[in-house]
Amino acid sequence: MERETLEKDILRLLEQQPGISAKEIADQLSVSEDMVTKSIESLSDTRQKVLIVDDEPDAVIATKRALEADGYNVIEANNGVMAFDVLKSDIPDVILLDVMMPDMDGFEVCRRLKEEPLYENIPVIMLTAKGEINDKIEGLDIGADDYMTKPFNLKELKARIKTVLRRTQD
Repeated sequence: MERETLEKDILRLLEQQPGISAKEIADQLSVSEDMVTKSIESLSDTRQKVLIVDDEPDAVIATKRALEADGYNVIEANNGVMAFDVLKSDIPDVILLDVMMPDMDGFEVCRRLKEEPLYENIPVIMLTAKGEINDKIEGLDIGADDYMTKPFNLKELKARIKTVLRRTQD
């Protein structure tokens, strides 16, 4: 079931039966109770959501803490495949995407995101240790909204996130 359809169906059931449980909703919609619970939590969280896709746990932890301190709801994926799994239940407002990852690199993830109508408008900021101008150009050419070289300054990253969010919400 598509995420937006699921959310609409959940909201409809909650309006019709205010005391309905997540299990009862799951049974009626033929989905898992976990999916219902996650959807309800997602609907009730109004913070802007940032998806960090990076295979380096240390980089993720530091960035996640800094963004959460600024009030963002941060979700994470360790690789490109996991990112697409996360996107099935959580649509972020912006994606921070590492370029150098095993299996599916950030360029391929970005390319696939921009080819998918459901995800094509999610802004992507690519983060990479590759500072070569050709890498930056490739990232921007395939649809990235911004490109930062690691190590990056967290204040600058936060400013760039605000900038891409402002641009996409106009």
